[in-house]
Order: sequence, then C-alpha cells, then structure tokens
Amino acid sequence: MTDSKKVINKILVELFKDILGIEAAALKNSEFGELTVTEFHIIESIGLDGGKTMSETALLAGVTIGTLTTSINRLIRKGAVQRKRDDNDRRVVLVSLTELGRNAYLHHEEFHQEMTNSVIEFLDTEDDGVLIQALSSLQEFFSRKAKEYGRK
Repeated sequence: MTDSKKVINKILVELFKDILGIEAAALKNSEFGELTVTEFHIIESIGLDGGKTMSETALLAGVTIGTLTTSINRLIRKGAVQRKRDDNDRRVVLVSLTELGRNAYLHHEEFHQEMTNSVIEFLDTEDDGVLIQALSSLQEFFSRKAKEYGRK
C-alpha cells in the first residue's frame, strides 16, 4: 500500500470511528439517553411524516424486517413509536413517531446540523466545493458497495 493510501485509510477509519463515537456520546448525554444510536436511526427512517410501512422503514434503515421488528418493539416500550394497522388493508402495519419520537428525531437532526456547521467553520468558502466533490464521490462509492452487499 502506498503512503497516500495508508494515510487515506487511516483518516477514513478514524473519521468513521470518531463520528460514530461522538454521535453515541452526544445522544447518551442528552434527554434521550435511553435511546441507542441504532434506535435514533430507526426513528430517522420513520421520519416526521410517519405512517410508513414496516417494509418501507426497513428499506430506508438498511435492516431486515426481523431486525426492524425487534427495534420497533423496543421503541414502542420506550414510548417513541406507535404501530397500527392500515385502515384500508389490515395486513399492512404502519409505524409513526409519538411526541417523544418526534422530539428525538428533531434532536438527532439538530446534532447532524451542528456537526455539519462545525465542519464548515473550519473551511474557507473556496474549500466547500472541493469537500462537496470529495464527499459526493465517497458517498457514491459507499452506495455502490452497499448495493453489492444487499444493504440498499
């Protein structure tokens, strides 16, 4: 591996580890500390508009229906999500956020905004385009990899 590749590898590994660690710590030290990062991401997948089917939510969250069912059951016990049958088709199960879930969603969204604002503060405006291009390329790469592994 060339020196450049080693540096890039180290940066990517540390970046992912740091982002996940910071997110977990920030959420744990908030009023929503009883929710896990995974549960926040399920809440994020359900969204504020709610009324999503379990299948739609699982697809957005990148998890199986079985994994989602377990998470939804925990989120219902914690009071963040509600589940109901579709009025038109009783076979369809819809999930939506409770008031607690909506507040958690907004809190998580605020965390992401603060993280983005912090990154932008360190850059000159001319660097924005370079960062956007680099991150877009990374996102495209990871999306392709996710599809390869059946995650999206």
